[in-house]
Amino acid sequence: MNQEKHTFKRFDQELAALNGTVMRMGGMVEDQIAKAMISLRDADIEGARSIVARDHVVNFLDVQADEQIMNLLALRQPMGKDLRMILSLGKTVTDLERIGDEAERIARMAIDIHSTSSAPPSPRLLKDAYRMSNLATRMLHDVLDALARLDVDKAIEVACCDAELDSEFQSALRRLSTYIMEDSRNVGHAINATFIIKSLERIGDHSKNIAEYVIFLAKGKDVRHVSPESIDSQDLD
Repeated sequence: MNQEKHTFKRFDQELAALNGTVMRMGGMVEDQIAKAMISLRDADIEGARSIVARDHVVNFLDVQADEQIMNLLALRQPMGKDLRMILSLGKTVTDLERIGDEAERIARMAIDIHSTSSAPPSPRLLKDAYRMSNLATRMLHDVLDALARLDVDKAIEVACCDAELDSEFQSALRRLSTYIMEDSRNVGHAINATFIIKSLERIGDHSKNIAEYVIFLAKGKDVRHVSPESIDSQDLD
């Protein structure tokens, strides 16, 4: 009996350690996005370079989480909700690593925009990027909170927000096309701005994915191919 209690306690500790790794990773990529957008706004090339340099820390946490997951699966043979948690956290790690890649890409675009000899971009070229970043970072923050609390209602809200971010992305593309037609000198900066808003749109997609994992973890229902607007937390019980 004592041995069994010890095994359960050790399993709980290992599961908590995995959850801690995932939340640290989430906090780091959230910070990376915020600082990448600040470096873009403030023309802070050194700040952007530090973001690029810190991407290896996100990658290290990705590898660490994978090792924790492999050990849990191999040594503990979890079942039921414990297995759902490990699988959900594993998928979350993959999306967080990709969000980190998008933050790095935004930082690289900031470097390209502000280190060229040409004139700085018109503020209106980047206006949509700042608006989209507010929505994308809010989605990420909220879904990490939903994961920590297993808050299904908040996860559904995040999933629904992705349609708004997609709409903002399409509108931003149309405006960037207009700026290029108005003045061909905008082409270079507009291309970089396009990469930035695409990265922000992808961050929203990854946040939506994590929201779906939260729902799977909490309710055991796979909603990946279900319209977010049609998901009702009451129907998931």
